Amino acid sequence: MFKNLKSDLPASIVVFFVALPLCLGIALASGAPLFSGLIAGIIGGIIVGGLSGSRVGVSGPAAGLAAIVLTAIGSLGGYENFLVAVVLGGVIQLVFGFLKAGIIGYYFPSSVIKGMLTGIGIIIILKQIPHFFGYDAEPEGADSFIEASGENTFSAIFNIFDNIAVGPTVVGLISLGILLLWSNVLVKKGKFFEVIQGPLVAVAVGIIFYVVTQTNDALAISPAHLVSVPVPDSFDSFLGQFSFPNFSAITNPAIWVTAFTIALVASLETLLCVEATDKLDPEKSVTPTNRELLAQGTGNIISGLIGGLPITQVIVRSSANIQSNAKTKMSAILHGFLLLISVILIPTLLNKIPLSVLAAILLIVGYKLAKPALFAKMYKLGWKQSIPFFVTVAGIVFTDLLVGIGLGLAVGIVVILLKSYQNSHFLHIEDNSNGKHKIKMSLAEEVTFFNKGAILKELDSLPRDTYLEFDVTKTRYLDYDIIEILEDFAFKAKERNIDIKLISKRGIVENPDSFIEFFKLRPKSKISLS
Repeated sequence: MFKNLKSDLPASIVVFFVALPLCLGIALASGAPLFSGLIAGIIGGIIVGGLSGSRVGVSGPAAGLAAIVLTAIGSLGGYENFLVAVVLGGVIQLVFGFLKAGIIGYYFPSSVIKGMLTGIGIIIILKQIPHFFGYDAEPEGADSFIEASGENTFSAIFNIFDNIAVGPTVVGLISLGILLLWSNVLVKKGKFFEVIQGPLVAVAVGIIFYVVTQTNDALAISPAHLVSVPVPDSFDSFLGQFSFPNFSAITNPAIWVTAFTIALVASLETLLCVEATDKLDPEKSVTPTNRELLAQGTGNIISGLIGGLPITQVIVRSSANIQSNAKTKMSAILHGFLLLISVILIPTLLNKIPLSVLAAILLIVGYKLAKPALFAKMYKLGWKQSIPFFVTVAGIVFTDLLVGIGLGLAVGIVVILLKSYQNSHFLHIEDNSNGKHKIKMSLAEEVTFFNKGAILKELDSLPRDTYLEFDVTKTRYLDYDIIEILEDFAFKAKERNIDIKLISKRGIVENPDSFIEFFKLRPKSKISLS
């Protein structure tokens, strides 16, 4: 991990600036102490990041759990009682991991995962527009269409016109200009601009702007538009920010119900994020999902024991990590240490960062997740891919993350059932090695995303220096998800010295450059292999 510090350290700084307002905003939206969000961010970075098998995933408090937390704190009789549910939720996640429940993550179709990424990108943009213009009625980190303030995502944007703050808007525009100039022009000019990330410069400029304009009536930024990290008066007051679970309430059945709810929702969000992060990862890494559940469970136990919010792997921080060219999980770990060090040593300096500067950073993250070209690409892939994709996007934007994914998954299943035949799906493996690592894999007549987990596992387990015969002569229907797995595997096969012999009715090809091109996908029909 230490070999890539020149990439991981700058990436960790960007993730730190993204995570800081989200940790505080989610705590505020959850009705929990602000410091609880920071605890969850620190544990998510250092503990979960260290235990996780994800190369670029980042964990911390999640907006999807905010409503559950807010309701539970009130119904369970206080925050200390709620912390018992967090600890128990972590224990349940450990059980999920030991039972190998992580395989569930493989059963979400590619179109839904892409819709999830795009929907989150759109939500980031829509939710950050008010903050960019200094309208901070809703805390950072909110992702539901209906907001706690009574507004919805779009009414909050319309209300900007009556609530524009000049100072935050000006520094937001300056920051956005710096970010665009840095990523599109300066980063190509030399190594310095690659090591020193644009978001760091934008934050520094934002702090300077705040300090310089404090006495200017037109441009001054009020405390309501700044980061708000708790500032302890002494070491004792710092320690006083930690809360501890009231285990005497463990016999309350409602606490166990909340614990199971937290474990289930946090595990599902984590598995979805793992699948999405692996898809974004330029190295096409495959994260061990059961290990991820064990890491998340351990993190939630520790977070609950010292007063933190529940933790999941989160796509906003993970995608920012990937976009910043992180190479290993050291970036996630370092971002946790940056959170820890900064809240201890420089909370006053952090409280001089304008929220509009951080909104500018998140706007760039959101745009990269929801590029317009992706909509055209998904449409051209045909209705079986595009309908689940668009339903997922719309569901996330107009409801919330889990509901949107649920709608997309339901539509995806209906599509598959409509197009599937009645014969069974299987993957036949034949070992003809004789000491030469020669493997033959034959696909069934019909292969859908339900087979994704098995095929991905078998391909990932192939040893180095293997000669793989991949037989699709009997296959009449091959889902696009499987094509993507083969495309990603071809990329990794070169590094592992695995030769691929593709056998089909169209002929035999050695080490095809592109599986997608070979199968010549038809935009509005199934993939024909005859």
